[in-house]
Amino acid sequence: MHEHRATVGPAAVASAAVALVLHGLLLRPRMLTWGATSEEAARSYPGDELIPGADTGSTMATTLPAPPSKVWPWLVQMGCDRGGWYSWDRLDNGGRPSVDRVVPEWQSLAVGQRLTSVSSGRAWFTVAVLVPERTLVLRDDTRIPSGRPFDPTEERPPRAFVSSAWGFHLEPAGANSRLVVRTHGRSRPRVLTGPIDLLFWEPAHFVMQTRQFHNLRARLRRAVPGHPERP
Repeated sequence: MHEHRATVGPAAVASAAVALVLHGLLLRPRMLTWGATSEEAARSYPGDELIPGADTGSTMATTLPAPPSKVWPWLVQMGCDRGGWYSWDRLDNGGRPSVDRVVPEWQSLAVGQRLTSVSSGRAWFTVAVLVPERTLVLRDDTRIPSGRPFDPTEERPPRAFVSSAWGFHLEPAGANSRLVVRTHGRSRPRVLTGPIDLLFWEPAHFVMQTRQFHNLRARLRRAVPGHPERP
């Protein structure tokens, strides 16, 4: 009996190559700077120095219908063990809905504090930079493939790891706020993590971050009724 094997022809390889080139030249730059002005994307932010030699990064932004003083309480209560992440809860909050109100007992936050990033509590972000009503930067250092955190201040990075910074930067915009979200990441071995970043993590971050923007806007509209929102 003859054995039939699927083969990939030159046309399929060429199509895949063209798709990757188009993604790299057209889609990826827009995805990594979604909503941000050219000035916002180019400027420096607190926390940029946390990941020296970063391999990846993005700057995304949105206008929120409230001043920074009203946005800040929603940011400081983030975390799986707190208010959630306001994104797709089934993906990043164990299926538990993120809170739809400001919770007083979650308004205390300090540098060095851990915010669990998974519902099991086995991984977390560490608060790296905190300037009330202005800047919140969360850092994550994870071994791969185990997913166990490590402390870069107490030990050398393992052979395979991902280190990242996720920064939230608020600025007044009339009666509203501009929220600029800056990410930086460094990972090893790059021959493995590079393609994963390109094909999975960057699109995943885009999907989750734009959803967080949407849900924050919706919560603020309900919390601050009648507040004028600039387009």
